[in-house]
Amino acid sequence: MSEYNMDTKNIPNHVGLIMDGNRRWAKANHKTGLEGHYRGYEKLTNCADWFFSRGVKFLSVFAFSTENWDRAKEEVDYLMNLLKRAITEQTGVALKKGYRLMISGRTHELPGNLPDACRVAMEKTKTGLNGTLNICLNYGGQPEITDAVKRIITDGVPATQITEAKIGEYLYNPAIPDLDMVVRTSGEQRSSGFMLWRAHYAEFLFLQKHWPDFDESDVEFILAEYAKRQRRFGGD
Repeated sequence: MSEYNMDTKNIPNHVGLIMDGNRRWAKANHKTGLEGHYRGYEKLTNCADWFFSRGVKFLSVFAFSTENWDRAKEEVDYLMNLLKRAITEQTGVALKKGYRLMISGRTHELPGNLPDACRVAMEKTKTGLNGTLNICLNYGGQPEITDAVKRIITDGVPATQITEAKIGEYLYNPAIPDLDMVVRTSGEQRSSGFMLWRAHYAEFLFLQKHWPDFDESDVEFILAEYAKRQRRFGGD
């Protein structure tokens, strides 16, 4: 039995994870930064199971931001190869388990055949009904809104028709609902632009451990913490 008193009737529909702390974990454990990223990837492979088996329907993870290109070339190249591996492997896993994969971000800017891998992953898994894993890749909250505005203008939408709902239709993968809970590891307390539009009423939780140390007990803690909170949506 779980050590956490979790109200299973109050499970968030959509959880977002800012997977922070791979490099700090590596430094603390006398490993290379690249090994830290690999350990972080290994942790991600189990996350969907942990959340979906407890009733969460959507899980969004911040894999690579539009600002991460400023890192050292060796690190960026390694991450791109790791992300391609992750998408390819997770496509097979998703098909086996009935999950749906979505990739959100400026995927057309990714190197090599990574954009094609993203398209294939989404197409092959689009009928999955047992949970949706949304990988935010080459993603930024402000770029997402900027891109939505550009597409609205390109489509000639009259100003009188622009509402919050209309803008939502132009976000990356508009079928993804608003976030209920955003969790960031490593102790940093900021959103870093993660899904700004969809996080407007999300609950936030900041964990002190680095992402490679995240485990299944943390999922239970997150869900128990969410169940305790009183969401007000603008009320007192």
